[in-house]
Amino acid sequence: MTTFSDFGLSSELQKAVSNMGFEEPTPIQAQAIPIALQGRDMIGQAQTGTGKTTAFGVPLLEKMDLQEGIQGLVLAPTRELAVQVAEELNRIGQVKGIRTLPIYGGQDINRQIRSLKNRPQIIAATPGRLIDHLDRRTIRLNNIKMVVLDEADEMLNMGFIEDIERILSDIPEERQTLLFSATMPKRIQTLAEKFMKNPELVKVKAKEMTVTNIEQFYLETHEKQKFDVLTSLLDIESPELAIVFGRTKKRVDEVVEGLIKRGYSAEGIHGDIPQSKRDQVIRRFKDGTIEIMVATDVAARGLDISGVSHVYNFDIPQDPESYVHRIGRTGRAGKKGLAYTFVSPRELDHLKIIEQVTKKKMVKKPIPSYKDVIAGNQEATINKIMKVIENNDYSDYKRAAESLLEDIDSVTVLAATLKLLTKEPDVTPIKLTAVEPIRSRKPKSGFRDRPRSNDRGRSKDFRGKDRRDDRGSRNRKPAKQK
Repeated sequence: MTTFSDFGLSSELQKAVSNMGFEEPTPIQAQAIPIALQGRDMIGQAQTGTGKTTAFGVPLLEKMDLQEGIQGLVLAPTRELAVQVAEELNRIGQVKGIRTLPIYGGQDINRQIRSLKNRPQIIAATPGRLIDHLDRRTIRLNNIKMVVLDEADEMLNMGFIEDIERILSDIPEERQTLLFSATMPKRIQTLAEKFMKNPELVKVKAKEMTVTNIEQFYLETHEKQKFDVLTSLLDIESPELAIVFGRTKKRVDEVVEGLIKRGYSAEGIHGDIPQSKRDQVIRRFKDGTIEIMVATDVAARGLDISGVSHVYNFDIPQDPESYVHRIGRTGRAGKKGLAYTFVSPRELDHLKIIEQVTKKKMVKKPIPSYKDVIAGNQEATINKIMKVIENNDYSDYKRAAESLLEDIDSVTVLAATLKLLTKEPDVTPIKLTAVEPIRSRKPKSGFRDRPRSNDRGRSKDFRGKDRRDDRGSRNRKPAKQK
């Protein structure tokens, strides 16, 4: 099993990756990072949602020097993706002090020029706006060490081929070029032949995996609601054995602490916990000593535990393969399983990618109400009473029951018993550290950095009219001639 520590990263970058909670690289990361760290050109073929940004971001950040100006360039087809890439690179690069600036059309170009004076080491740009800066000489590409073409097929589909060729021609030949694309049309191959040196091909195809015997649900919930939603579902469903998956080690620790505070029997496993302790937790979970195990993806790898009835994805996984691995912990040996995934509004596009890979549409479930929780707790209490009856384990209480029924009717006695035994929802405040949502790019009309016309600084909007995408003004009237 490959881990990020196997890549021989600098201590700063290793710390950054650890802080973000990454333990095991995705397939595209495991193959692409070692090649890119060697300084070789590379073509990566992988779908959105497979961890491409980290795959090129780690080697890109590793090669940056704090003392120099712009040394890294990421080209993206839309402003949304440029911003998303910049955010991700800034999170990974913060320990090393490497800064990434997004450059895109639709934002005041003067604001971008001011930001460029802070000397970022990397820019994530859309082609049209980058050429505006090149024409104005506000960005120079003569120190670029590495250039990344992200979603190259999308950029070609949007008509950016000439812009890309112009930009690559302005960059020194002694550079490293990485190209990522979901598909490999002839135009991509031609571009690679022209501007890349013996590129290594890394191809990661999302496995078409189907999941049987597992009912899959998702709940759209904001970060602050997640823990209350989890405990509500636990009360309503009363799972015999449940696994809760968190994206980071810190998240696992906090969820375990919160569950224990609210009276649940829970323990956690992740990469920082010694193997002996992990084995102990797994044994306790298998024999039913604890009912809930909270885990990261890596810690749960290879688990073979029968009787897991529920899986809760507290944080949506970063790639579809991890999702399938997670929910595969339930629904075993022909038994039915239930899988719930918590999704923030910004993660809905990522959820759709998972549905495409698994070929299974998840059912949206409403957030449980207070009444739902009470009803679930009542049902759990009734089930406990029925088990006592089935086992004939009540003879010592029969005389007291008969005495009660001499003065009070049976329905009243039973209702009072249910009220006494039914667990009231616990509202103890639990504070968790927020985990950054996973966002998959979804192009939106009117928010693309459109291909430029031959007029300097001008481009066509979606109606074919000229617009100034550096200042946002359109169709200015020409000044009157004297």
